[in-house]
Amino acid sequence: MDGIQRMRRALSGAGVLAALVLAAFIVGGAGHASAEESLRERFKGLVNRDRIQPRWIDATRLWYVAREHTGASFFALVDALAADPEQRVMRFSGEDLDTLFETTSAEIEHVDPTDDEAVFLVHLGNKTQWLFDTHRGEAKRLRGAEKRAPSHDLGRDLRRSEARRPSDVPEEGALSPDGSYLAYLEDFQLMVVQYYRGSRVSAPIAITSDGTEARQYAGPILWSPGGESLACVLREPAEPHAVEIVESSPPARLQPKLLTLHNYLKPGDRIERKEPRLFRFTGDLEAPLVPVPITGEELYANPWSITKLAWEDDGSRLTFLYNERGHRVMRWIAIDAASGAARAIIDETPTTFFDYANKLYHHRLRSRAEVLWTSERSGWNHLYGIHAITGQVRAITSGEWVVRGVESIDEDERTAILRVMGRRAGEDPYHVHFASVHLGTGAMTPLTEGDGTHELQWSPDGRWYVDSYSRVDQAPTWELRRSEDGTLVTQLEQADAAPLIEAGWKSTQRFTAKGRDGETDIFGVVYRPTHWTSEGRYPIIEMIYAGPHGAHVPKRWSVHRKPRELAELGFIVVQIDGMGTNWRSKKFHDVCWKNLGDAGFPDRIAWMRALAATDPTIDLERVGIYGGSAGGQNAMRALIAHGDFYDAAVADCGCHDNRMDKIWWNELWMSWPIGPHYDESSNVVQAHRMQGSLMLVVGELDRNVDPASTMQVVDALVKADKDFELLVLPGMGHGAAESAYGTRRRRDFFVRELLGR
Repeated sequence: MDGIQRMRRALSGAGVLAALVLAAFIVGGAGHASAEESLRERFKGLVNRDRIQPRWIDATRLWYVAREHTGASFFALVDALAADPEQRVMRFSGEDLDTLFETTSAEIEHVDPTDDEAVFLVHLGNKTQWLFDTHRGEAKRLRGAEKRAPSHDLGRDLRRSEARRPSDVPEEGALSPDGSYLAYLEDFQLMVVQYYRGSRVSAPIAITSDGTEARQYAGPILWSPGGESLACVLREPAEPHAVEIVESSPPARLQPKLLTLHNYLKPGDRIERKEPRLFRFTGDLEAPLVPVPITGEELYANPWSITKLAWEDDGSRLTFLYNERGHRVMRWIAIDAASGAARAIIDETPTTFFDYANKLYHHRLRSRAEVLWTSERSGWNHLYGIHAITGQVRAITSGEWVVRGVESIDEDERTAILRVMGRRAGEDPYHVHFASVHLGTGAMTPLTEGDGTHELQWSPDGRWYVDSYSRVDQAPTWELRRSEDGTLVTQLEQADAAPLIEAGWKSTQRFTAKGRDGETDIFGVVYRPTHWTSEGRYPIIEMIYAGPHGAHVPKRWSVHRKPRELAELGFIVVQIDGMGTNWRSKKFHDVCWKNLGDAGFPDRIAWMRALAATDPTIDLERVGIYGGSAGGQNAMRALIAHGDFYDAAVADCGCHDNRMDKIWWNELWMSWPIGPHYDESSNVVQAHRMQGSLMLVVGELDRNVDPASTMQVVDALVKADKDFELLVLPGMGHGAAESAYGTRRRRDFFVRELLGR
């Protein structure tokens, strides 16, 4: 699009009001900084009671301070056991407190109980302490000897009483349970020596002889509980892969400096390889440990990692978690200590990937009979009970919703507290709720109700909790609830955003539309400028981050987010979670597998078209996109794969070719071994397809994504004779476009390309 076309669109679309706003904003770097500060300051502090931090006094009582937008504040004491509902929350105005505590600047920092349930010890920020009688409404300052002594540091005494490790036991060494033998590592071999009363009493004995620098015995060293067996690992180190970057303008130095990032492995590199080794105790002083031959090693032949090595309580088995390279196999394996036979107790073999980075949960119950395990084998992430011996699988939760995480386990009551998503019909499935589940029956008790995303703060004994929840378009609510059944005890506070809205703040809009399949709901948010009018025409800009490790559209209340600043220039800015992102069904997530170039674009475009169908102020002839890191890869990909829809993109610190970025993140989604699918998703390989206006940003000292990834895109664009802008920021690291200068340049780019100014 040339400058004349852009100018015509700007003049016909944005209107006079937008032009005046642009004139105020686009006045150079200082102008942008002041605009950002102005937007923040304009709406700062205009929500009543929007930030409280409840703090528990004891098992049933808590306190907090809340403030109004006028500057007034109040102090609240909450008693969960108060019989009269009106007495469960007692509020004391800030003016009264200033009088009681003889100061107008004091802040309450801590509240302690006393022997009198109506009297509390209040600690203020000015280091004074007061006895506050809530029945009489009186406060007495404690002075000198009256002051309460600091609480005793029990932890310090416990730390002092810990048994000291004998000085000649190496860090990776391990004493046998009866203390008679020490196993340790030396020159890549496993050694053992007799030990008596803290001293070595025999010459060291080499248990192994085949250890080398390339294939070495290593820790952890684990004796079985009865001392009959010992385990360690045989380790092959990873191939070194150093990334070198140049600091062009180091402080107080004229010449550039070469920096080396060690151990920056990339997809396809040779990784560290571990395999367990077992030894049996013989009692023979000349050969106290002999190796146990292992069968079934094919179960863990290609490890990405071997973790959680542990002995059974009776020493009969060694167990460990095996994550296969390529992340298509996750197993919990047991090796019989006597026979050496390996067997998979838990065997996950999805057709795509096992999301070990976000959804791996493995907890051995105290009874030892069962393991709690999360899996997407049903198509949704759920909690299972796996018999620790037979491997029999029992679903504890099920349905078309997901377990986001396990908060806690109460083995005595056979219950677990779960974070859950998508379980409430008609509500945004990304909202985090909480529920209690019985581990035996699977019966679930909801602990949260409000339409929003929730956080819980538990009382010291776990019988009560404060539930706080909000949405992007709804200010926070705080409730006190009972843990036993989730019932509401009392509402503490409801934030009031009326003063904010009266000041001209535009609420973030939630919007839902069908995705590429015409069936799946896609969720996103919309930011509009404060000067938005229904008669205007506004370009639309997407802030993108399609990393499969999470879902990225905000769900919590916030008065100010950075996309608002860009919107204020005369744009409508959106964020969307398309297919391939996390925390929906397995099918939804699998779109990313070996396919990061997809980035959910068919869903995102369908969503924006649906939004524009409801809002005639959106101009789909002027569409921008920007993002950083994985979002930088996504932003450029928009112009490669969907240049007929997106017109302009700013790509910051992108991992433009997944072979150039860190190994763990990219192999999880793009798999291993390396194949043609890496080329298909590469912005470098596909750069010749790019159309539209592109700005590349990179910090020369990016330690997260190799900055060479951006320069390889530059090389490909030059060879393809493509026009683009490049901004290299000396001395800056990952996320350089979020710096003050980078932000201003990004804004200027969109103003030029989409508003023609």
